[in-house]
Amino acid sequence: MTDVTVYGFPVSTYVNIVRLILTQKGVPFDFHNLEPEMGGASHSALHPFNRVPILKHGDFTLYETAAIAVYVDEAFDGPSLQPTDARKRARMNQWISALNGYYYPYIAFHLGHERLIYPVLGVEPDEKVVAVALPKIAVGLEVMERELEHGDAYLVGNQLTLADFFMLPTMTTLSLTPEGGDMLAAKPRIAAWRVRMDALPSAVEVRAMVAPHIGKPVEHARSWPASHRPRY
Repeated sequence: MTDVTVYGFPVSTYVNIVRLILTQKGVPFDFHNLEPEMGGASHSALHPFNRVPILKHGDFTLYETAAIAVYVDEAFDGPSLQPTDARKRARMNQWISALNGYYYPYIAFHLGHERLIYPVLGVEPDEKVVAVALPKIAVGLEVMERELEHGDAYLVGNQLTLADFFMLPTMTTLSLTPEGGDMLAAKPRIAAWRVRMDALPSAVEVRAMVAPHIGKPVEHARSWPASHRPRY
């Protein structure tokens, strides 16, 4: 047992952002799989909006991934994942905001659900959702490819930051879809960034945590076509 616990379900994009950051910082943690409890009283007691992840550190409980990420970086030892330079830190936060607003919704929430989550549950994918998402994803990939054109190793110059760990799980989801694989094949700078990220010991470790759950039903997602699927 440790004094740090992450609550969530194993294939959650945002849960895995937090696991990546904790692992990169060298913070031991326990994982509590909320899958059987999602939407229930025990879940609501941890997160009033019934989302994940949630972090417990001793008697301190925190939800919302951005808040957790900054807390972990500042509360624990290890190399900082936030630039000290104000402009670089602003650029990092711009990437995190873009991930939350543009990349994650269309890649994971829309394309990922229709191609990876619903079929395993026997739910027919909605091709209209996919068709709307693909042009939005293409714009995001063009932006990311262009921003990496200066030869920088990471999203904010050559310093590994929180932004890279926010982006990685969503790009991994994209790569697992047929459309995403084709789109990424035409983006060599993003591909090089992913090679660097995937080779990090923290990424290897978290990928091993997630691997047994890939392709298995996310049972609480049976309600998502009604509650999560956009109506176009």
